Amino acid sequence: MTKNKIPVRYSGQHFTIDKVLIKDAIKQANLTQQDTVLDIGAGKGFLTVHLLDSVKKIIAVEKDITLIKYLCKRFSNTQRVQIVGCDFRKFTIPKYPFKVVSNIPYRITSEIFKILMFDNIDNFLGGSIVLQFEPAQKLFSNRIHNPITVLYHTFFDIKLLYEVKPESFLPPPTVKSALLKIERKQSSLEYGLKGKYLTFISFFLRKPDLLVNTALKSLFRKNQIRIISQKFGINLNAQIVCLTPNQWEKCFLEMLEVVPEKFHPS
Repeated sequence: MTKNKIPVRYSGQHFTIDKVLIKDAIKQANLTQQDTVLDIGAGKGFLTVHLLDSVKKIIAVEKDITLIKYLCKRFSNTQRVQIVGCDFRKFTIPKYPFKVVSNIPYRITSEIFKILMFDNIDNFLGGSIVLQFEPAQKLFSNRIHNPITVLYHTFFDIKLLYEVKPESFLPPPTVKSALLKIERKQSSLEYGLKGKYLTFISFFLRKPDLLVNTALKSLFRKNQIRIISQKFGINLNAQIVCLTPNQWEKCFLEMLEVVPEKFHPS
């Protein structure tokens, strides 16, 4: 790599060259020999080659034509690595369980998250992702303004493990990076209700400054709000953005039980 021009990726991705980071990302994903793993933005396969010892199949997705040819040549001697040449946003996600271990293209972080944790919630089992530090940090605010962030935390256990130094990449990024661990968790919600649940959260977060008591009045009766507060430990005098993902889930389930469907947010 040092003999060649340092890559400048339109996607905003930087190649992971730190073997300690790579091994840690693989360890944190809790992989088994039966797993299928997506490597999004595989680059020159620095991460892909280390995954070979841990899983059954790797699907390496890369959009750069030159790098696609390189990957095909590098992994031509194994059928366990499938090279897919396309933008990940146009990639057909497997219709069976899979994990992700990847240093993702920074510019499309939010789109990748939505594809994995919303569009393909049924089959995405989790994994570990290296990404820009700032969007990772936004996932852990005590005041959640983004409805889909609430949904992510409802169905997945997400942990920001640590900040990653720029020297772990080539070329070194000008922004901070981080390692994120994602695990699917048990939820009382069926995946088929994800759209209705997202609509429910969005309905209330349209006015994020409202107090919980005021906001809930648009859907629940006064006595129902009192019961909700007592059952789920909700502070009715806090702003609606201060609800935890678990409290959002409980409120949604309560709506399904006590509010006629014709009054549900749509």
